[in-house]
Amino acid sequence: MASRPARPARPARTVALAALLLAVGTACGGQDGGPTAEVAQRSPAGDRVGTLSIHTAQGPRACTASVVHSPRRNLLVTAAHCVQTRRIGLLDGLVFTPGYRNGATPYGTWPVQAITVDPRWAADDDPEYDVAFVTVGAVGGRQVEDAVGGNPLGTGQGFGLSVSVTGYPNESDEPITCAARTSSQSATQERFDCGGYTDGTSGSPWVAGDGAVVGVIGGYQEGGSTPGTSYSVTFDQRVADLYRRATA
Repeated sequence: MASRPARPARPARTVALAALLLAVGTACGGQDGGPTAEVAQRSPAGDRVGTLSIHTAQGPRACTASVVHSPRRNLLVTAAHCVQTRRIGLLDGLVFTPGYRNGATPYGTWPVQAITVDPRWAADDDPEYDVAFVTVGAVGGRQVEDAVGGNPLGTGQGFGLSVSVTGYPNESDEPITCAARTSSQSATQERFDCGGYTDGTSGSPWVAGDGAVVGVIGGYQEGGSTPGTSYSVTFDQRVADLYRRATA
């Protein structure tokens, strides 16, 4: 499926947008006694993760996204339910703020221009395809990857990977992070057990030791129903094909 341009937000959609924002952020469910995420320390690699919000960096939060390497250096990855649902359509007026922390926007705010989702997500919100690639516009003549770099996309790596997951809970102005090992939820979904991943952390990247993004919070239960276990679509051929469409 080709990228579809994101439409500017309209006041008539305010109620619908609010309903979607209430639904999209939830990530995870939990195991008592497991690890809990901590505030992420500032780092160049960590600043590739940022907030998706409406109109401005201080606007209503939707989710978390991160920069992935692409030929045009302008691509993010997040969960599909963060940016589009069958009931509401595309979420309008989104901007990406990498490295956002306590109101500061050290790399500026980047407008979303296009969103690429699998047709099976667009048609039926199929959790097997809850991944989206998001194209952002240039700011001051620079692409977002020129500003913060980008992580490679990692597909076909299987389960049992050591990953770190960094994201932005809606109730916090600082990102959280946790390191753990992925495990199989099903043949096509995986899980990550660590507490603290509440509304807003959907779309948070799962970064392996080699720096590759191998998952995002989403998929099963739109990422999870409680804060201690997060899910992701397995990054396999489905995601590789979607990335090719987004960068074609």
